[in-house]
Amino acid sequence: MEPYLHISNYHEPTQCTNCGGKMIFKGVGEYKCEDCGSVAYDDYGKVRLYIEKHHGATAREIEDATGVKQKTIRQLLKEQRIEVAPDSKAFLQCEFCGVNIRYGRFCPSCEKIFTQKEQLLKEKQMKKMQGFGQAVKGEDGAKRFERD
Repeated sequence: MEPYLHISNYHEPTQCTNCGGKMIFKGVGEYKCEDCGSVAYDDYGKVRLYIEKHHGATAREIEDATGVKQKTIRQLLKEQRIEVAPDSKAFLQCEFCGVNIRYGRFCPSCEKIFTQKEQLLKEKQMKKMQGFGQAVKGEDGAKRFERD
């Protein structure tokens, strides 16, 4: 997951609206009050539940029904937490080549290219760091600077 894409919270419930107790994360967007047992959902949980009941719903329909903004829904799609229904007329587009995709940022072929380039960059950076902090041969204990 790209750090600049990550939304730090999807309106995660921290306090129970019924009793004021602390909400504990139970998984897949669900939170449960440790005091009264009331259940609440973050944005991901709301969207996931709505999609399960209304297969093929559009982002606009999801926003209207759940109150979760379309921007957040697009973010969930890019983070591969949800996907566009296979029979949908609406799709995301690959950020490199523009082909229609159902989730993520890139199509499979562009994802492969992007991953390879990213790996090469990491390897190049690691090579640069490989001798960092080591003395140059023949200069063990030598002064680096002389004062005049």
